[in-house]
Amino acid sequence: MATEEKGTPAEQSQLSPPTGAPQDSERAKDAEELQSACATVRAKLDKLSAESSLMNFKFKKFFVLRPGTLNQAIKDVEALVKKEEDGNVQSVWLMAEVDHWNNEKERLVVITDNTLMIFKYDFVMFLCEQIQKISLNYVDRLVHGTFNFPKHSLLKREGEGLRIYWDRMRDPSFTSKWNPFSVDFPYTTLISHPVSSINDTFASLCDLHKFREHLKVVAEKAHARNPAPGKANGVTVLNQPITIEAYVGAMSFLGNQNKLGYAMARGGLGF
Repeated sequence: MATEEKGTPAEQSQLSPPTGAPQDSERAKDAEELQSACATVRAKLDKLSAESSLMNFKFKKFFVLRPGTLNQAIKDVEALVKKEEDGNVQSVWLMAEVDHWNNEKERLVVITDNTLMIFKYDFVMFLCEQIQKISLNYVDRLVHGTFNFPKHSLLKREGEGLRIYWDRMRDPSFTSKWNPFSVDFPYTTLISHPVSSINDTFASLCDLHKFREHLKVVAEKAHARNPAPGKANGVTVLNQPITIEAYVGAMSFLGNQNKLGYAMARGGLGF
C-alpha cells in the first residue's frame, strides 16, 4: 500500500504538463515577433540610408554647393547693385525661374529698397551673365499656388510656385507665347531651388513662402515712397493655380529631368 501511495503522485506529475510551459511558449513567441520587428526596422533604415546617400550624391553635383561658391556669387551680384538707383540690399535668395515653356533655370534673386533683381549667374565661371530688374513700385500682384496647364497639354509640374506681376494691364502677345526665347512678359515665375532640403542654410535661402512675404512688405514700402503713375498702390496676393500655356515640350521635359538649367557636374564636364 505504501508503495502505491508513493507511486500515485509520481504518475500524476508525469502526466500533468509543467505549470511554466505556456509562459515559456509565450515568451518565445514574443521574442520571435520582436526579432522580426527589429529586422523590419533595420531593413527600412538600410533602405532610407541608401536613398539618403543617393540623394546626397546627386546634390553634390550642384556647383552652388561647392565650398565658398555661393558666398562668392552673392558678393558678385551685390557688387552690381547701384545704391543710388536700387537702394540698399534687403535680402538675397537662391531660386529657380520657370519660363513660359516650362523650362527651369537657376537664378539668384536680390530684393533691394527699390528693385527686384533676378540674376542669371554662372556658378562654374563665377560670372553674372544676365540681369533682369523690376521696379518694386510697379509690382502689383503676387500669385502663389500649384501649376496647371491647358486641357490638352502633355506637360505637368509638381510643387508650388510664385508668379510676380508688374503690369496687369498688358498681356503677352501671341508671338511671345510661341517664341521659346521671348522675355517680353509682364511677369516672372519662381520656384524653390532643388537644393533647398540639403541643410537649414539652403532651406532659408530657398524658402519661397518667406520670399513672398518679404517681397510684399518691401514692394508696398516702395509703392508708398514712390507711387507709380496710373497704378493703384499696394500689392494683391492671391492663392490660386499658376497657368503655364504650353502644350508640347519635349525639350523642357528632357531639360528639367536632367537639370540642364542648373550648373552641375556632368561626367567629366560641368555646366
